[in-house]
Amino acid sequence: MLFFSYFKDLVGREVTVELKNDLAIRGTLHSVDQYLNIKLENTRVVDQEKFPHMLSVRNCFIRGSVVRYVQLPSDGVDIDLLHDATRREARGG
Repeated sequence: MLFFSYFKDLVGREVTVELKNDLAIRGTLHSVDQYLNIKLENTRVVDQEKFPHMLSVRNCFIRGSVVRYVQLPSDGVDIDLLHDATRREARGG
């Protein structure tokens, strides 16, 4: 649940989601659920030459199981908060 609660705090921020098929989509995080399914708005494809059929897509729902990476905004990462939350979860509380 650590990542779920962390991603909920990033709603409204711009993120880049790289899928297992090498497609990378940048957009505004609209919502995320407990399975880390992601809904993006105002999307654009990072590599437009490789995926020209995706140019018209503006909103998308991404199943959590196909996500390889989520690139977060650098100013949206609070390292101390993540370390504390990771320690709490490792202790079971």
